[in-house]
Parts: sequence; structure tokens; C-alpha cells
Amino acid sequence: MTKKKIIFTGGGTVGHVTLNLLLIPRFLSDGWEVHYIGDKNGVEYQTIIQSGLSVTFHGIATGKLRRYFSWQNFLDLFKVAYGILQSLVIVAKIRPNALFSKGGFVSVPPVIAAKILSVPVFIHESDLSMGLANKIAYKFATKMYTTFKQANLAKEEHVGAITKIDQDSVDMTQVDFIRDQFDAQLKTILFVGGSGGAKVFNDFISQEPELIKRYNVINLSGDTSLNQLTKNLYRVDYVTDFYQPLMAMADVVVTRGGANTLFELLAMKKLHVIVPLGKEASRGDQLENAAYFEKQGYAKQLLEEDLTLENLESAIAELLTKQASYQEAMATTKDLKSIADFYNVLEADINQN
Repeated sequence: MTKKKIIFTGGGTVGHVTLNLLLIPRFLSDGWEVHYIGDKNGVEYQTIIQSGLSVTFHGIATGKLRRYFSWQNFLDLFKVAYGILQSLVIVAKIRPNALFSKGGFVSVPPVIAAKILSVPVFIHESDLSMGLANKIAYKFATKMYTTFKQANLAKEEHVGAITKIDQDSVDMTQVDFIRDQFDAQLKTILFVGGSGGAKVFNDFISQEPELIKRYNVINLSGDTSLNQLTKNLYRVDYVTDFYQPLMAMADVVVTRGGANTLFELLAMKKLHVIVPLGKEASRGDQLENAAYFEKQGYAKQLLEEDLTLENLESAIAELLTKQASYQEAMATTKDLKSIADFYNVLEADINQN
């Protein structure tokens, strides 16, 4: 029997790789040959290599797609064109049964190449509105899976969020060394700004010494120069194995508005305050995500310009006072799907095409 083959693509941020890393082991265990197309200078390459999975990585040129005028756009058009040519050669050589894209700028050339070569293309969108890369990819896709229900999209299937959370396997002994420095009488607040941290959180913690007198504080900073463990304060640039134990330690999480982190918090039924990136620093997707979560009763939203100790404490107090209500809303959500269920949906769609 001919071995089935699949190509994954997606990168630029960890959020554009995480779902792929959850799916790849399942395809491998079912006997699929797995390939990955991405940028060898991108986070996707390091993440795939460090995973130890039996995946063949193919590097291509990539250019950033900007919504604003920049002379760099003209140079990057040539990079994208070259990336399409490289992808055509790679896809033609592999002859896969399907291509799955999690988005990011690097995913556009492989998606276009797969469509040209009549390979079924399946894409996933995490946010309430599509990013620019997925807006382009959607035109070439066989089907798009969405976390949020999208309007008037003929090729959409709403599947909800797929998270890596497994609350039954959390090893809390991993964080005993932190507990030794924390005050058991204080609430623990975790600040997480995505895979690269968030400077606004880092600066806020540094500039508000009163914060660590009133709370135990964990700061996933993305900045190695801030690493420290002192009384009531643990700052670390990046974690992998004990990410979930740190989440479990927290009474309240303060986070950006990225969909992956938000849905992990939802799956853990963790109280959280969302401080989304504004439109001056993004396309506004985090504002949309935050508004949705607040409307559903999952979280409190606090705009970046309103991030003061007084306002943050007010939001935290409301979450703690109404904890049962917030956690009931999260417990009854229909916005989550297990990775096993999503794998079954995706594999069935691939087999039908």
C-alpha cells in the first residue's frame, strides 16, 4: 500500500505552529509520511527540530505581507514569488494527499503551490476575523476550519478551539522551588504575553513595586535579562514543560488577547484579565477576541492605556468575587474541541478529497 503523505505549514509565531505540533504525532502514529514547509530562520524550524518528531523540514523564502505602504513590500513580493516557485518544486516532488496550514506569512506560498498542483488545502483560523495571510490562503483552500463562527464563508467549518491542555497530567512538584519563595497568604497573579512576552507587562511589574507586596507574581517575560526568583516574584523568559503547572498555580492570569492562550485559559477554567494589543500595534484581532470573551462571561477586559495598579486590582477583585459565575460560563462553553476529535474531522475530510 502506498504510504499517505501530508505537508504542514505555518510559522512566524509559536501560535502558528502549536496546532501543527498537536496534529503531527497523530498522523505519524497512523502511518503517514509528514513534511513541513517553513522558514529555516523562523520559530517553526526550531520548534519542529526540537520536538524530535519524524518530520522532513523544507525551508523556503518568505516575505512579510503588510497592510500599509512600505518600500520593503516590493522586495518581499519577489521573496513570496520565489517561495511559491520553491514550494511548487517541493510539493511536486512529495505529491502529498493534502496540505494543512495554520497560517502566518510563510504559509502563503505553499498554499498557492498546492492549489496549482491540485493538492487539497485545509487551513485553520484561530481569531474572530481572518489575518491577511489566511485571507489570501482562503481563496485557494478546499476548506477552512475556524475557532469562531465566521459569517458568509462557503468553505468554513466551525470546529471551536483545539488546545493542548491536559489537566489530568499536571505535575505540580515542578513548581515547588517557586512556592518556597511565595507567600501562601497572597493570591498569585501570572502575567503571560505570548511566546515572546509582552513589554507592557514587564515594564508594569518593574515599575509597580507595590504589586509584589500585595500578590505573588509570575512573569513569563520573553526577556532573559529579567530572569529572577525572589520573594513573591518569579520572572522567566520562556517555559515549556512547566507552563501548565505555572498556569495551575495562578489564581488570576493577566494575558494578551491571542486566541491560543485565551482558549487554553478557557479549557483550564482559569480566571483571566485580557489586555489586548490595540489597533496601532496589530490589525485589531486581539481587541475582537477580548470583546468576545468578555461578552461570553469568560473574562474581564482592560485596555492597555488603562493598565494601572488600581484598575488591575479592580478587575482582579471582580473576577475573584464572581469566580463561580465566570467559571460556570467557562465550564459550559461550546467553544472547545479535543485534538482527537479535530484529528478525526481533518482526516475524514482529507480522505474524502
